[in-house]
Amino acid sequence: MKVLANDGVSQSGIDALEKAGFEVITTKVAQEQLINYINDNNIDALLVRSATKVKKDVIDGCPNLKLIGRGGVGMDNIDVAYAKEKGIHVINTPAASSHSVAELVFAHLLGVSRFLHNANRDMPLEGDSKFKDLKKSYAKGTELKGKTIGIIGFGRIGQAAAKVAIGLGMKVVAFDPYIETADLELEFFDGQKLTFNIKTVAKDDVLKQSDFITLHVPAQKEYVIGSNEFNSMKEGVILANAARGGVIDEVALVNAIESGKVARAALDVFEKEPSPEVQLLMNPSLSLTPHTGAATNEAQDRIGTELASQIIELLK
Repeated sequence: MKVLANDGVSQSGIDALEKAGFEVITTKVAQEQLINYINDNNIDALLVRSATKVKKDVIDGCPNLKLIGRGGVGMDNIDVAYAKEKGIHVINTPAASSHSVAELVFAHLLGVSRFLHNANRDMPLEGDSKFKDLKKSYAKGTELKGKTIGIIGFGRIGQAAAKVAIGLGMKVVAFDPYIETADLELEFFDGQKLTFNIKTVAKDDVLKQSDFITLHVPAQKEYVIGSNEFNSMKEGVILANAARGGVIDEVALVNAIESGKVARAALDVFEKEPSPEVQLLMNPSLSLTPHTGAATNEAQDRIGTELASQIIELLK
């Protein structure tokens, strides 16, 4: 059986599939050529990340496709319900990259709290001539310890973020329309384990209480954070979005930064990927990464092996 990993897959995943007798193809096929390639090469399983779209046209055009796999969490680039109606298995790896995303969020939050996103740009240019001026400019950092972090969306990634926050000494408040309570187990280097029970609260309570806010929600029709939500937040809040582009109203975010409501923010995802708005790219109050939340070697290994085990179980 043949597997096309159109957006790539880790070597660990390839090894596991090949050991089980699958042929793995890692050729990158353009979206408009995908249907013909799948049919001409008798592809049984298609693996994608966020780049390749597997919508109704692909599903209808590839009647012999048996499985669609998404390396990651979000499935908005796949017509999941329609594929299942057609008898196609649809799988993803919801747990594999949770901690990677959580770590990126805190890399951003720690960075913007100490102005690293700006200092790292200014020091190479002016560090030799304006050292004292730069020191003064970036001398009013903020600590995360003792602060309240609001987590909007308390699934696997939201809970992973909460664990990091607890480790940093933060108070956690969370909102999720589908989860009332969660037990978070923290494991330490010496084998000790501690469990924290987090009860979710209303979204407005999270907005009002939080010094920091991070979003971990799927793509939606409406903004999760817009002008009304910004108005409810504390003055000088710091915000992070490593979930999906379009869950934050980017125009409202820029306005909130200009008004001082939002002190600084971090974005790993954008409404207009892969061409984010210039107003965001040039804003000195924003820390930016190009949708790399799950892009760690460890996460990609977990994603590959998890996809492989599911494919082997379903198709062998």
